Amino acid sequence: MNRPVRRAALASVAVALLLGALKAWAALKTGSVAVLASLADSLLDLVASLVTLGGVRWAMQPADAEHRFGHGKAEALAALFQVGVIAVSAFAILLRAIERLSTDQTSTDPEYGIGVSIVAFVLTLALTSYQRSVIRRTRSVAIGADHVHYQSDLLLNGAVIVALVLEGYLGLAGADPLFGIAIAFWLMFGAWRASVEAINQLMDREWPEEKRRRLVEVACGLSGFERLHDLRTRTSGNRDFVQFHIWVDPDMSVAAAHDVVEALERALADEFPGIEVLIHLDPAGQVDDPHNPLVEADESAFLKETKR
Repeated sequence: MNRPVRRAALASVAVALLLGALKAWAALKTGSVAVLASLADSLLDLVASLVTLGGVRWAMQPADAEHRFGHGKAEALAALFQVGVIAVSAFAILLRAIERLSTDQTSTDPEYGIGVSIVAFVLTLALTSYQRSVIRRTRSVAIGADHVHYQSDLLLNGAVIVALVLEGYLGLAGADPLFGIAIAFWLMFGAWRASVEAINQLMDREWPEEKRRRLVEVACGLSGFERLHDLRTRTSGNRDFVQFHIWVDPDMSVAAAHDVVEALERALADEFPGIEVLIHLDPAGQVDDPHNPLVEADESAFLKETKR
């Protein structure tokens, strides 16, 4: 599962290197703000992709004595770094575009900028298609943030082409910096979107309700226990973690109770591959925190009510 993530991170680095070189040449030839903005974005793409690669490699390290839950949150940290990079580049582009609007400068040799932007668009389209296939298989949050970033690049490259055509061939002065401003705000929006999932992982946000319900449904399909409660779920990198309490017969032997837990773990692992499950056994009737519904609410009873 981790090998596709590493290949996707390497592909991002390669694309960022190539596009950075092409756009640097085009920016020198045209003097366009839109092309310069696109170059700045590609150079920051390179930094962000290198951080993503490092984050992915870190996250792939097995659990050790100091990190018994693994290193999956390294992906979320890499994603947040990318968000910072995107926000800084957007602000720089916005300032440059506003400065350009205050002067009468126009772009030169727009054909170079248009040609490079078409190449960048095609390469970015191929990269985002590959990233989507990797995200579907691995749920990597770092590649997800990288994907959001490169999706914004598709719009950015298209906007550069339109801006150069309007200003260079149709004589609409000011089109180039105005497109630069639009690109800057689009990048800020992308940064906000990319930050949401990373923060959710770092804050151990609960799974979506539909996924939690499915877990309870699978667990309650087995016998030997009652009252599933104090269910807690979280995701770290591409791994899911779950813990909950169940009631068992107080007279049940340790061996029999162990069989119940083993059966639950196998069923949940079949439904959620790679999941790590922690199950606490309570003797039937045991109530630890009677005034706390988060702890004592019976998830199996709630499931039955929702099915009526």
